[in-house]
Amino acid sequence: MTVDLSGPLLAALEKAKKEYKKASDNGNIKVAKEKAMECSRILKALAKNVPSYSKSYLDKAKEWERMADNVGKRRMVEKTGGETLDEFKSYIETLISKSTVTWNEIGGLEQVKQLMMETIVIAGLKKPDAVKPWKGILLFGPPGTGKTLLASASAGSLNATFFNVVAGKVLSKYFGESSKLVSALYDLAKEKAPSIVFIDEFDALSLSRGMDMSEASRRMLSELLADLDGFQDKKSGDFVLTLAATNVPWDLDEAVLSRFPRRIYVPLPDEKACQEIIKIHMKGLDISNVSLSELAHKCRLSFYSGRDIASLCQLAMWNMIREENKDLAEYANLSYKELVKRSLKIRPLKMRDFDGAFEKVKAPITKDKIEKYERWNEEYGG
Repeated sequence: MTVDLSGPLLAALEKAKKEYKKASDNGNIKVAKEKAMECSRILKALAKNVPSYSKSYLDKAKEWERMADNVGKRRMVEKTGGETLDEFKSYIETLISKSTVTWNEIGGLEQVKQLMMETIVIAGLKKPDAVKPWKGILLFGPPGTGKTLLASASAGSLNATFFNVVAGKVLSKYFGESSKLVSALYDLAKEKAPSIVFIDEFDALSLSRGMDMSEASRRMLSELLADLDGFQDKKSGDFVLTLAATNVPWDLDEAVLSRFPRRIYVPLPDEKACQEIIKIHMKGLDISNVSLSELAHKCRLSFYSGRDIASLCQLAMWNMIREENKDLAEYANLSYKELVKRSLKIRPLKMRDFDGAFEKVKAPITKDKIEKYERWNEEYGG
């Protein structure tokens, strides 16, 4: 039975990532390229060591190779004041990935998945001119409920180009002229259609105009709204769907909300969904001795999101692993070639493994916060 436990490799990956970021921030292109390729090599080694996650690791390895190819181009764009559209596109290409996530990999959220699948299906079918597909969907709800996973599944189901954009950390960090970056993003999305443009932390781009907003942010927002409006042209045959996600929908600009008439609430999982999520994260392990209904009930009472449940499962698994492998830390002194010759000792999971995990996983969501999301959904959801 295989468990994703490649501690030394994962530690080496985190170290390489930090060194890549430091080199990139300092403008050391040579070192940044080397570290990006090192990340790729480590991920390929992880793919061999953990077959159950091989595809995911290999996809990430390819992303790091693309980053290595584009790191020099990105620095050139950062340093110059008269960037061309092609230079902006070179950076946007580093945000592209191919998602392999399927709808079946998402536990629960059946109503949300149905709404999104209907949107995608209608967009692709031949239809009368009066039937206009949604060009933008706003996903809102508590953090960790699966909004990013839903976007990934949308792209994976279509075999579409997936633009994974973290608004506050990417769009404004590297470019002073963010409006040009938004324009380049949508130009490239049309070129590589069908495309899914996923903008996480969307509120960082579109805070209410009643709040403080710089002139540059206003220009960027205007460009974003113009691009969203442009995709309402029924004569365009390009499939480009914008998915925006936020944890604070009440902070969004009214003009932005009007461009996203389809607003989908992504709630915390119910007890049935909690059971499905636990099964997904315990795949390959024996959980016949645990009561899924009891665990799901505790998750629900604790206001756990899907992310919290994933953490719970990891901690429970580690409780079992440490109990069965008392000398695990000693293996850190072995070389990788020696490490892969040994096997991890495991046993069926027990309820006591989860008891300690529940004590450590504390959800940031409260009943009052859930009620706030529900009120906003009743007033503005659609």
